[in-house]
Amino acid sequence: MGIFDKAKDALGEHGDKVDEGIEKAGDLVDEKTGGEHADKVDQGQEFAKDRLGSLGGDDQQNS
Repeated sequence: MGIFDKAKDALGEHGDKVDEGIEKAGDLVDEKTGGEHADKVDQGQEFAKDRLGSLGGDDQQNS
């Protein structure tokens, strides 16, 4: 089993923790920038969740 397979398995098993981490990171950026870039941070959070979700097997769509 390669490293990417292990990463996919971990994402599949701990997707809720990954989403939580993405949210916390975005909140930290918002805090440090005074919310000045909140719309871009939110877009980045959604993008990261979508991409990581597809790696974890939650989304079978291939881009």
